[in-house]
Amino acid sequence: MLPRVSVTCGMHRNGQADMPLHYGKVPEWLAIRMSLLGGAIVEAIVMEYGRSTLLSKMSDPFWFQSLGCVLGMDWHSSGITTSVMGALKRSVNRKASELGVYICGGRGRHSRQTPAELESIAGKTGLDGALLAYNSRLAAKIDNTAIQDGFQLYLHSFIVTKDQEWAVIQQGMNTESRLARRYHWHSQQVKSFTEEPHTFIYGKNQGQILNLTDRHADRTKDAIVALTKESPGKLAGALRHLVMPSRHEVKAADVNLRRLGAVLALAHERNINGMEELLMLEGVGPRTIQSLALVSEVIHGTPVRFEDPARFSFAHGGKDGHPFPVLVNVYDETIALLEKSIMLARLNAADKDHALKNLSKTSIALEKDFTPNNRFDEWIAREQNESWKYGGRTVSGKAQKPGNDTRQLELF
Repeated sequence: MLPRVSVTCGMHRNGQADMPLHYGKVPEWLAIRMSLLGGAIVEAIVMEYGRSTLLSKMSDPFWFQSLGCVLGMDWHSSGITTSVMGALKRSVNRKASELGVYICGGRGRHSRQTPAELESIAGKTGLDGALLAYNSRLAAKIDNTAIQDGFQLYLHSFIVTKDQEWAVIQQGMNTESRLARRYHWHSQQVKSFTEEPHTFIYGKNQGQILNLTDRHADRTKDAIVALTKESPGKLAGALRHLVMPSRHEVKAADVNLRRLGAVLALAHERNINGMEELLMLEGVGPRTIQSLALVSEVIHGTPVRFEDPARFSFAHGGKDGHPFPVLVNVYDETIALLEKSIMLARLNAADKDHALKNLSKTSIALEKDFTPNNRFDEWIAREQNESWKYGGRTVSGKAQKPGNDTRQLELF
């Protein structure tokens, strides 16, 4: 019999995440934009790097949280999972035959439709629908039953490509602790459903749990009849673990100030019109450059660049007003420019299509010699005060012009 041990955290090939449990509905004005921008980001990744890379990114909880922040969701909450997957399902499935990517399932009753949706896709594509449906059900069974960590699944999303490769994103809730836990799977990393199959389980250490997928649980699994009495085990000791705080405000400790500061310097201090490699962006305002640089990193960045998801909420803001209201006008311009970039890529206009990619490259290059100052809170206050200029909006309404003019601040 194996001893019970506490959950531990670290790097692993699969994963998990914990977030405060939030309820509510995304307003229509944001849901529409999330679908448009999210779909364009997915398309850009598939075109540039392929479908397998997209699934690899989707199975990384830090990247997924960063995507939700770029799309204007509350940077720390459980609502990112439901809203982002819903937005992507609407946009990606409209272009599924072109992209070769299909999204099934969702929250509540939609999760139970996953097998039927997979069978329907199989009928159109020749994929093995029965096997995919089996994998979907087994992934849900593992996270709901084999791992008994106090979280009950309420969302199951299954992403599959025409190459028969798949990823699973599912989320459970613990109503007592008011936390949500998100589980990530990627078929390329699953060697066995019953031995450490996750790419990531995103959640906070809750103490002792039961995990039948641990590689040391063979004797327990062999004695499956006894599982109803006692099932010792432990969660994998090397999981990348993202834990989000309950507070709404974004603090300096939540972001890499060197990385964020370099983005601001690029947007507000460099002469963009004089940078030949950014021809496509000529005439675009500094505030949109800031957003585009962060969107560019979501598309082109490497995994180590997403350890501070809160940084990506500085692209367009958040629907609850943190770090500032969603800048609707900037959001719309970002969507238009990304769609233009995708169009140019289709036309093989590589010299102009690379403009967006070069934004993130230029920002990274600036980081080397960049030293941030200590005016983070003042800068957020200015963003909040000036949000009305860019169509700032939250779930409570449109941002209003402050009574007094805000003074100009040196950016970081």
